[in-house]
Amino acid sequence: MDIAAMPRPWQDAAMLTPITAEEGFLLDLRYATADNLTGAPIYRRPVALLLPLAHQRLLRARDQAARFGLRIKVFDAFRPIEAQWALWHAVTDKRFVSDPRAGGVHPRGAAVDLTLCEAGTGAELPMGTGFDAVAAESAHGHPGVPVADQRNRALLLGIMVAAGWAPYSLEWWHYELPEARDFPPLSAGAVRDGPM
Repeated sequence: MDIAAMPRPWQDAAMLTPITAEEGFLLDLRYATADNLTGAPIYRRPVALLLPLAHQRLLRARDQAARFGLRIKVFDAFRPIEAQWALWHAVTDKRFVSDPRAGGVHPRGAAVDLTLCEAGTGAELPMGTGFDAVAAESAHGHPGVPVADQRNRALLLGIMVAAGWAPYSLEWWHYELPEARDFPPLSAGAVRDGPM
């Protein structure tokens, strides 16, 4: 077979798929607002995008959550390299943000930051810390988090893992494709109609 004709996992990388409210998701895209770690908007447009494979798995997670009477709220998805640099400079504890020189997983469209909400009211389930809390208590299984909040985190973890996602141990809200590094990191200019 001709090598040039062989399928490559990154061929559809720049063709990211939007996550929408019409699909049943709640959107609270923090980096399009000043309510984020930098204190200023990073994105010009409030859009959340994922690789088609990641989008498929997020739809699976949505369906799992619905069985519990819950909805998924998305805080962030594809994050251009330029936005990754903004967060890198804003956060002193580098365990909470990937080095942009290494690419990370958000710039690949292969990661999502999210939480669970009650389907009827849209109220977020308590998770012990807020999204993007740069604190030890943000880690899965941290003993300082109340038991009820740990149960909510465990429910989110179960839903996401069952849908094909992998967690990041220090951030209860962050999930990524296990095969994320098969895809290239993308700059804002590589993604038409992206957030920047």
